[in-house]
Amino acid sequence: MSNNEALSRTFLTFAERECKGSSLLYEYLSNKIARDDGLLEICSNAPEGQPIPNLLFGAVHFLLLKGMEHPLKEYYPSIVNNPKSYNESFELFKDFCFKYRDEIESILKTRLVQTNEVRRCAYLYPAFCTIYEKAKKPLYLVEIGTSAGLQLLWDKYSYSYGQNNIYGSIDSKLNITAEIKGEITPILHSTPPPVSARIGLDLNTIDLNDIEENLWLKSLIWTEHSERLFMFEEAANYIKENPISLIDGDGISLLSKYVEKVPKESVICIFHTHVANQMPLEMKKNLLKTVKDIGKVRDVFHIYNNVQDRYLHLDYYLDGIESQNTIAETDGHGRWFEWCKCQPKS
Repeated sequence: MSNNEALSRTFLTFAERECKGSSLLYEYLSNKIARDDGLLEICSNAPEGQPIPNLLFGAVHFLLLKGMEHPLKEYYPSIVNNPKSYNESFELFKDFCFKYRDEIESILKTRLVQTNEVRRCAYLYPAFCTIYEKAKKPLYLVEIGTSAGLQLLWDKYSYSYGQNNIYGSIDSKLNITAEIKGEITPILHSTPPPVSARIGLDLNTIDLNDIEENLWLKSLIWTEHSERLFMFEEAANYIKENPISLIDGDGISLLSKYVEKVPKESVICIFHTHVANQMPLEMKKNLLKTVKDIGKVRDVFHIYNNVQDRYLHLDYYLDGIESQNTIAETDGHGRWFEWCKCQPKS
């Protein structure tokens, strides 16, 4: 299969699995890009392992938000109040990409997809409640692929799941809503479990005080998703108020170093969402082995997806005994999740 054929399939899959029902503009453009060799050639500048459609759309959105003048902006709800119909946008999108080809290719080569999807905390919250039920110790958080660290502050937000009850930090300025599908209700504590420390590991951590980096994260939020942008901005305010430790480097190789320092009074919680899909197979295996090695000497919990499959997993080692669990099916942006029948065993 040629490079363009593989890229074409990537965009078609992205349109069908990710965009349908979520972004009419990106679904339409993805299907068109999949059949355009010139645009696929531009995309070939992205590094291996990156989700290329997200990277391309982020690059275009970034330049438009920076103020690049072009009629394409008339199709972006994040830029104009009354956007034009998506089904007339492709020729202008293509024209924009070739007009600003140098800038786009530079972004593709140097930027990473680091979406800090705050709404995913809606399903992380019951996962952390489940961990606390088992460990009965404050949680020492280590997030791989942390970006700006917004998910490390999951206990600072409040949560609503379609009922009158509010969970988490009740007085939070950010209330995250999500739908719980299916018949199983996960463990939901009225107040969040205690957190003893927050460490974020990333090849390129994001400083939200940097205007360019802040804008890049906003650019990765799809143009129709005004609610996602609002949640991002509200969560970003909490970064200024709460100390977190963000460390540049390979999260897998740094894991052992940082968990060595965790006091016995806390339990280690390693987590990451939609990060492992950017890892080669060997790196995924190395990650699981590293957690297993930690589990030989310490109790450790591991929340993740996109390693074996798209489901949310909660594996843990207590007293050296391993337990592997698939706990939920989740929407990519956290709008809904369905807790699985295969709950972690006591």
